[in-house]
Amino acid sequence: MLSMLLSDKLSLWTVSRFELYMNVSQVDLYFVTITLQRATITGLMQIAAAAGMNCWGPGRAGNATKSDGSGPRGGRLMMLVWIILFSSLCLMVDGQMKIPPETVQQWAVSFSKEIAALSARYSGAKLLQKKYKDIEGMVKIEEVDGEELAKKFAEEMEEMLGRKMKSVKRLAEAAEDADLYHEYNETLEFDYYNSMLINSYDQEGNSVPLGGEFPLEANEHFNKLPVNTQLSNIQVPTNVYNRDPDILNGAYMSEALNDVFIDNFQKDPTLTWQYFGSATGFFRLYPGIKWTSDENGVVTFDSRNRNWYIQAATSPKDVVIVVDVSGSMKGLRLTIAKHTINTILDTLGENDFVNIIAYSDYVRYVEPCFKGTLVQADLDNREHFKILVEELHVKGEGKVKYAMKESFKILNEAAALGQGSLCNQAIMLITDGAMEDFQEVFKEFNWPERRVRVFTYLIGREMTFADNVKWIACNNKGYYTHVSTLADVQENVMEYLHVLSRPMVINHDHDIIWTEAYMDTVLFDTQAQSLLLMTSVAMPVFSKKKETLSHGILLGVVGTDVALRELMRLAPRYKLGVHGYAYLITNNGYILSHPDLRPLYKEGKKLKPKPNYNSVDLSEVEWEDTEEKLRTAMVKGETGTLSLDVRTSVDKGTRVMFLKNDYFHTVLNETPFSLGIVLTRGYGQYIFIGNVSVEEGLHDLLAPDLTIASEWTYCETDIDPAHRKLNQLQAVVRYLTGKEPDLECDVLLLQQTLFDAVVTAPMEAYWTALMLNTSGMDDGVETAFLGTRSGLLRFQRYTGIEKRVAKSFLTSTDKENMFTLDHFPVWYRRAAEYPAGQFLYYMPRQDTRDVFRDYEADYSATLSAEEVEHQAEEGGRKRRRAEEEEGPIVISTTAVTVTVGKKTAIAGAIGVQMTLDAFESRFWSITSQPNDTDCSDIEGKCPLRCGSFDINCYLIDNNGFVLISKQRNDAGRFFGEVDGSVMTTLIRMGMFKRVSLFDYQAMCKMNSHSVNSARPLLSPFYGLASALKWLLSNFLLFLLEFNICGFWHTEHFADAKPSFSVSSAHKKKGDILQPCETEYPSFVYEPSVKETNSIIKCGRCQKMFVVQQIPDSNLLMLVVQADCDCSRQYSPITMEPKEVKYNASVKCDRMRSQKIRRRPESCHAYHPQENANDCGRASFISLSVSLFFICLSFSTIIS
Repeated sequence: MLSMLLSDKLSLWTVSRFELYMNVSQVDLYFVTITLQRATITGLMQIAAAAGMNCWGPGRAGNATKSDGSGPRGGRLMMLVWIILFSSLCLMVDGQMKIPPETVQQWAVSFSKEIAALSARYSGAKLLQKKYKDIEGMVKIEEVDGEELAKKFAEEMEEMLGRKMKSVKRLAEAAEDADLYHEYNETLEFDYYNSMLINSYDQEGNSVPLGGEFPLEANEHFNKLPVNTQLSNIQVPTNVYNRDPDILNGAYMSEALNDVFIDNFQKDPTLTWQYFGSATGFFRLYPGIKWTSDENGVVTFDSRNRNWYIQAATSPKDVVIVVDVSGSMKGLRLTIAKHTINTILDTLGENDFVNIIAYSDYVRYVEPCFKGTLVQADLDNREHFKILVEELHVKGEGKVKYAMKESFKILNEAAALGQGSLCNQAIMLITDGAMEDFQEVFKEFNWPERRVRVFTYLIGREMTFADNVKWIACNNKGYYTHVSTLADVQENVMEYLHVLSRPMVINHDHDIIWTEAYMDTVLFDTQAQSLLLMTSVAMPVFSKKKETLSHGILLGVVGTDVALRELMRLAPRYKLGVHGYAYLITNNGYILSHPDLRPLYKEGKKLKPKPNYNSVDLSEVEWEDTEEKLRTAMVKGETGTLSLDVRTSVDKGTRVMFLKNDYFHTVLNETPFSLGIVLTRGYGQYIFIGNVSVEEGLHDLLAPDLTIASEWTYCETDIDPAHRKLNQLQAVVRYLTGKEPDLECDVLLLQQTLFDAVVTAPMEAYWTALMLNTSGMDDGVETAFLGTRSGLLRFQRYTGIEKRVAKSFLTSTDKENMFTLDHFPVWYRRAAEYPAGQFLYYMPRQDTRDVFRDYEADYSATLSAEEVEHQAEEGGRKRRRAEEEEGPIVISTTAVTVTVGKKTAIAGAIGVQMTLDAFESRFWSITSQPNDTDCSDIEGKCPLRCGSFDINCYLIDNNGFVLISKQRNDAGRFFGEVDGSVMTTLIRMGMFKRVSLFDYQAMCKMNSHSVNSARPLLSPFYGLASALKWLLSNFLLFLLEFNICGFWHTEHFADAKPSFSVSSAHKKKGDILQPCETEYPSFVYEPSVKETNSIIKCGRCQKMFVVQQIPDSNLLMLVVQADCDCSRQYSPITMEPKEVKYNASVKCDRMRSQKIRRRPESCHAYHPQENANDCGRASFISLSVSLFFICLSFSTIIS
């Protein structure tokens, strides 16, 4: 095949000769030359034809033809094109371009020396390594004992959590004593501090009732919120009357808790919010705050439906919700029924199990996949049920008997197989009436033991079937409520919790419970507060009065919060090494805290918790544990160790690292939690300890270029209020100078920090000397930096802020490059996995996009309140503005080590940040051979220039990301997106390896949801009979319901709209995001292949390329033939994640699967002294007996 390309020499020779002869303009010559150099032979002929050259020659009559470019100038131009074309055909024997590999190799070696010298000079890496080498005789290296470390961390966490439990016990005792000596007063008048009304005034300037002066002051310990640490105050939901006698008596009685709140806080200054949630609806909170309503002026917060309240008030439970979807449930009734189901679901937690059945004249499961079983009521499953409930429609006649039978079968089978909670069992019947004879069902399945409680909710204003519905509840140890409006739902649903709590209350079993991780999205008015992960410890409060013993009266629940961020501080980062970390899981295997937990996503500009944010399983984060050995051992509460080869990613999931991790785990006693720590083989195995005097270390610690990790705990500043305004460096200095001897400080960490400050001190003078030598400074070198394993950070800005391209680098907003509670800086982690002394180069990702999708928040489970606030409210805007202002940069980094004997520990990492321009200028300068190059011994194109039009040159890193390209917008992109043909060939040749990674916390756009509600086929006769039966039954129901009072009710005519519906219901389903699983690729260079070249066949042309490793770096140089387009034969290779989709059968199996879990130790399901007669309020109804029996008769006949 003849080449598509003419050589530079041929083109220039031809053009120069004919320029003189033909007198063609320079513009025409340029056009012809470029056209010929970029075209194939076929393309040239097509160009000639298009230009009219097929007519430039003798016609049939022997005359010259004419073209659009007529005239002497046009003719000379056409002659030039033909002569050049035929000259090239004659002169070229083998026209395939040949790129000389030896030239590329020379370039690579030269560029290696250039960038290594640049990085070494401005970072001072050799000096720092020498300083650590000099002190190797003064230090000792110890192997980290993971088992001992896990044990120590667990003990410290148990001590911290134990203090919280003691505080809660004191609150419970005080509340019960206060109630015992309080006599209920129906006419009590008491002015309490209402958190909604405090510091509010009427038009005349007087305090509003239940308001009054309530001093508030911003407090560092409570995330700078204005609080009153001397008083608590009370919040009352909008749907509860704030002067109800029950509220006033409860508020008066619970005033006794104020002194206990303050005393607890003095004994344990690390306590945060303490509270008492009353069974009557009010919520007493310490310290007192000003509560704010939502945008509609409504306070929806009700402590009784908070997870801590429900878990403390009841034991684990299996619940089957049975909802009537017969024709009579249309309109507002169905709306109320859906709201009731959702409210019941909200009262369930991860220790509970649930299913939902809908019935009319046949029974169907809301989720057909869950047929005949119970599923864990975690957040993921509850949200899934809510979506399905929204799609319920009414049709047919209600047959509750079959639905009840199915429900009992589910519960009985679960108990027999040892599934579910193995504690309380309940059926929730939601209907507008029950006409059948259902006693036989209860006789068969539930009597006489009445092991399953049945709670009934009568929907609608009509009371015709109230007695029947109440009878069901009262004869099955349940409770009956009448729900006539949407406003009634919350209060009526909560009644079942008080019934389930009776056995525990009568026994006076004060079980302490710990909740799963959660975000309080209602309690606080700022995203900074509402998006912080926490757990709560709570305890029920009972009435001690003898006269109420059999009633088992629950007064409420007391509790306190524990921010998981504070708990994880007890596992210091410096003890875990560069890649090490600690994590916590619950008894159900769900993540409580983990550096890879990502609980938020972005909806528009707003951060929101994912639907399943607190039901992310350990196996979905530590997904390399394919046999779930680690998960199983931890869930069972075992102490042990396990090793795994893992693939982990950095830089927002774009770069993969291969690590050998050792996992150590143990249980936290008196809690449902288990602790795990991870140490990485290699540098993570060792820690070195040096020692210097305080005086020497303190001097160097005060250097202006030095900071320490602000999120680490060098000294505990949260105990004494006077210390809360100190940052960590200030606290360390005050402690070391003796000004604050009472500070509790980590002596080992301070010792390491002082040692590192002394060893790294010469770097300040070295960097300063370079900066002062302005004439010798290279343009584009902006910042030198180093970090040590003690969290110490030094940096020198070589460029002023006005000229600096990377304005945010190493600032408080640049979390990726700073020491945080969760991780070491990216440049530190990457350097640790690269040979010490060799520089690693990469471009940080400028944008906020990552493989975890654009609409997912880059969020750590341990962000501070201020950080979440920044990300949620201003982070996006500031980052976008920064991206517009900042240009691309390159970071060069290398590790610094200490070796004693055969043990090597990493001391830190050092590097330099420069602009991409500085990097590029050196690259383009080196990759261009001058015209006088000696080409006699070079086989191929010579002189070779990356700047020529027929060559594309790239600099890519070991993960395939472009640093340098002719097209500036290629920088930072994955090379497979730029040139799929070359990347595909490199992968085939083994120079790059594709690595699959998985994300089990992804959010994907939702497909149209369909519910399989297929009904068994019916014969035409049966279908006709069913229709007739439905018509007659509805007519009789109409007669039963119709009365003068009912005529004025508007529910039959109202356009009912659910106020509780899923927030995204108004959106198109394609815009709704839902949890999903994705697979995404990462690529890594195989260093055994140093260089290669190849020819890619692409249809009519062939593309040659040469790739050469840049010595002593992680970079590769690619020189690619530019004029052969292979895009039709080779698609781009992207790093876009792909959703992992399962067929219906596999998906169902996964949804039904029950992982190993550890049940709570206590269960209170029965007590012989329970007063089962208290089963609901009496109903005053007028029943038309004749119509009732007519209805039953017709139903029997048709059946």
